[in-house]
Amino acid sequence: MVRSYLTNEGFKVDPVFTGKEAINRFISNSYDLVLLDLMLPEINGMDFLQTLRQNSFVPVIITSAKDGEADKALGLGFGADDYITKPFSMIELLARVKAAIRRSTQYKESTQPEVPAILTIHEIEMDIHNFIVKKNGQEMSLTSKEWNILKLFFENPKKVMTKEQIYHSVWDDHYYGDDHVINVHISRLREKIEDDPTKPEYVKTVWGIGYKLGEFK
Repeated sequence: MVRSYLTNEGFKVDPVFTGKEAINRFISNSYDLVLLDLMLPEINGMDFLQTLRQNSFVPVIITSAKDGEADKALGLGFGADDYITKPFSMIELLARVKAAIRRSTQYKESTQPEVPAILTIHEIEMDIHNFIVKKNGQEMSLTSKEWNILKLFFENPKKVMTKEQIYHSVWDDHYYGDDHVINVHISRLREKIEDDPTKPEYVKTVWGIGYKLGEFK
C-alpha cells in the first residue's frame, strides 16, 4: 500500500523485506530516503539503522506499531530523523517524506563553496564539504541531525539558540513546544563530542531559553 501510494505520487520505491537484504541493497544503490520498519527478520530495524549510520546521512523515517516514548527515543537516538506510529494515514506519511527529503536537499545545498570549508572550535573540526567531524584528529560518527545541530552552533558561536530556532533550522518545521526530540538529539550529540557529557563544554544549556556553544580560550 505504501509503495503503491508513493509511486502514484511520483516517487521511485524500492521495497525490501529483511534487514540483511536492506543492507545489501543500500550498499549497491543510492537512495534519498529510508522508510524503516523496526520488526524486520534476520537483522532488525535498530541494528540496520546503526549499520547505516556508520556510512550515510540519508534521512530515515521509522514506521512502527511501537508508540512508547522509550521506543521513539531509542529510534531517534540511533539516528532516525522522524518516527511515525502505525496506523498512519498516507497523507501524513507523504507530508513527512516530502519534508524529510526537502530538509536533506537544503542541507546539501547549504554546503556550497561560499561556506568556509573547515569550521574549528577548540578540539573539534568540521569539514563542511566532506561531512567529516574530528576531535583531536579522531573522526566521529554523527547522524544528520546531530551534524546539523553542531554546525548550527559552530556557525553561530556567540549566539544563544532557542529550542524554537534549533527546531526550525534543523527540522525545517514549526515548533509546537514539544522539546523531547530536541533534548534526545542534544543528549546523543553530547555523548559523542563531550569529554564528560554530564558536564558539557561544547553544547551548554541556557536554562529557560535553549542552548549555546561553549566559550574556549
